[in-house]
Amino acid sequence: MLERIRNGQLLVVSHRRRNGLILCKPYHSEFAGPGAAVGGTLDQDCVAVLPVGNLLLSPPSGYEERQRAYLIRRQWIRLTQQFTRSKDPLERSQMILSQFENYFAAPILKTLPDEVFAELVGVFPKTIAQVRRPGFSRNGPDPAQT
Repeated sequence: MLERIRNGQLLVVSHRRRNGLILCKPYHSEFAGPGAAVGGTLDQDCVAVLPVGNLLLSPPSGYEERQRAYLIRRQWIRLTQQFTRSKDPLERSQMILSQFENYFAAPILKTLPDEVFAELVGVFPKTIAQVRRPGFSRNGPDPAQT
C-alpha cells in the first residue's frame, strides 16, 4: 500500500466504512478519513502508513469524485489543525484522542502507537501516553478512581 501511495497513484478512502489512513511523513503525520484522497502528488513523501478500521481504498471513478476527495482530504487536515491551535499539549492530546474515540472502537485505538497520535498534533509521545492513562485528569487524580 505504501508503494502505491508513494508512486503517485491516487486512491480514495471508502466513505461507506469507519476507516481511514494515517500517513506518516518525515516530520508529522496526517489522517485521511472516509472520502479523502490519498496518494497522487500529496503523499509522495510518506515514510509509513497505518490503516485505521476496516480500510478500503479505491481509485476515483472520475473527475468529480477526484475533486470531492481532494476537498474532503482538506477538511480532514483542517480538523486536525483546529486541535493544534491550542498551545496546551495536554489539551491537543485530549482533543485528538477524543476525536478518534468518538469515531473508532476502543480496540482499534489501542493498536495505534502514542508516537502516531503525537505526530498528528505536535506533542511528545509521553504526553499522549499520559492522557491515555486510565483516570487521567488535568486537575490531578480522578477521585472516582481512588
